[in-house]
Amino acid sequence: MKKMNLNLLVLLSLFLFCCKQPAKKDEARQIWTKEEAGEWYGKQKWIVGSNFLPSTAINQLEMWQADSFDTVTISKELGWAKSLGMNTMRVYLHDLPYQEDSTGFLKRIDSFLDLAKQQDIRPILVIFDSCWDPNPKSGKQRDPKPFVHNSGWVQSPGLEVLRDTTKQARLEGYVKGLISHFAGDNRILAWDVWNEPDNPNTSSYGPIELKDKEKYVLPLLQKTFAWAREANPTQPLTSGVWRNDWSADSLLTPIEKVQLDESDVISFHCYDKPEDFEKRIHQLERYGRPMICTEYMARPNGSTFQGFLPIAKKYNVGMVNWGFVDGKSQTIYPWDSWQKKYTGDPPLWFHDIFRKDGTPYKTEETDFIKQITGVQKSS
Repeated sequence: MKKMNLNLLVLLSLFLFCCKQPAKKDEARQIWTKEEAGEWYGKQKWIVGSNFLPSTAINQLEMWQADSFDTVTISKELGWAKSLGMNTMRVYLHDLPYQEDSTGFLKRIDSFLDLAKQQDIRPILVIFDSCWDPNPKSGKQRDPKPFVHNSGWVQSPGLEVLRDTTKQARLEGYVKGLISHFAGDNRILAWDVWNEPDNPNTSSYGPIELKDKEKYVLPLLQKTFAWAREANPTQPLTSGVWRNDWSADSLLTPIEKVQLDESDVISFHCYDKPEDFEKRIHQLERYGRPMICTEYMARPNGSTFQGFLPIAKKYNVGMVNWGFVDGKSQTIYPWDSWQKKYTGDPPLWFHDIFRKDGTPYKTEETDFIKQITGVQKSS
């Protein structure tokens, strides 16, 4: 009997010892629990920022390639963000600069993060994107097409890689190499794994887009989340839903289900009216996770700072509007500029907050942002 008790004690001791051991370094971390996500979010200030591209860049490649990486403009424009009380910027990366010079690309990201930190800004970094031109090419980027919204923005990965699985091995190296390099970096707020993965770009590049795009994206989206977790980031992972009804599992597309089920914190886009924005929040509340609206603000649609930010503050939803400085991306023009000819500024800017010289497009907007973020007290 004593011998049996001794054996039981030994087994119990071994069990407790094993339970205390940390996960092996090469083991992927799990999706955060709701409690872990809530704990992380509770440590953050109310998240407010913009989607950021320096005004001197037409797309992600021009922002990040060595010969056009413009730290002077980046630093200046991030300073304008800080002046509004913004504490994040959502910034798109691209797989091609990593493929061509991973060391240099990572160094440039590191420099960007230093510039952001100087302004108390912690970016959300976007890894892949399915919007606009499906044929990205490195090197000198084309000039903007006059008066056309995002006339030079490019997808990552491009169409050729997306449809040919034999070319996707390097994407695993990109995702793991990128995230593992910055896995414990407190300068980064979050990783946005894939922007609008199922966007068909019907109104712009529809005729040359990949047919049945969702069929190609779905398995790669699943792999991307897995690769990202294998890099063990301390920052949360997310991918934002952007269309349809999200109020029940039965209504979700396969891609939306992956986005919502695999995200540590929930993110979404809304360019509709304030009442629609509030409805979107309620549709996603059932997940019990923190929420960040990573795209909004299209003035002619009724999506505005004054309309959305008070609702977001009420529900403690993070907010990241589209567009910051009127520049080569030309997002002051609406989406319909791909079909409708414009010859000058639109009657009402679609996106963006500042002109190139740093003056606000609408001072009542910038004053409102300052007041709601606490930079400037209301009189």
